[in-house]
Amino acid sequence: MTIRPIVRYPDRRLAMPARPVTGFDDSLRELAADLLETMRAAPGIGITAPHIGVPLRLVVLEFDAAAGPQTYVNPHIEWASPEMILHKEGSVSMPGVTDEVQRHARVRISYQDLDGTTQSEDSDGLRAVCHQHEIDQLDGMFWIQRLSRLKRERLVKKFEKMGRG
Repeated sequence: MTIRPIVRYPDRRLAMPARPVTGFDDSLRELAADLLETMRAAPGIGITAPHIGVPLRLVVLEFDAAAGPQTYVNPHIEWASPEMILHKEGSVSMPGVTDEVQRHARVRISYQDLDGTTQSEDSDGLRAVCHQHEIDQLDGMFWIQRLSRLKRERLVKKFEKMGRG
């Protein structure tokens, strides 16, 4: 397992839709393990392959070490509740910057596991927010695009200032 360099905002690769994973082999398992180590080192609770410059539809989430990590290959949202929630979000690609984003309160996702077996999962609260956030990233939508232009510009300026300091 290797900690890989994280692509930083505003790198163009963060705006590119990721390609579906087609090979379920040792290289995919190695990439998932590298994502987990990179996410833990960042630190964060979610990461996608595009966050390390690999344009594949792969997500690793870990809410607490006791429960362990979960890996989602080719995830997509099957259903989203009409109810919405506000939740503070950020990104390993834009560390030190967060803001509240409106998301669906509950979602159902379909995905494949590391063996290629199709699975589905219903989630709510923080897990639902993370599923939507990471799937957006796989679709080439960086989280700040969900904010108003004014909020987005304020966060970008803050991030740029942090980089100079």
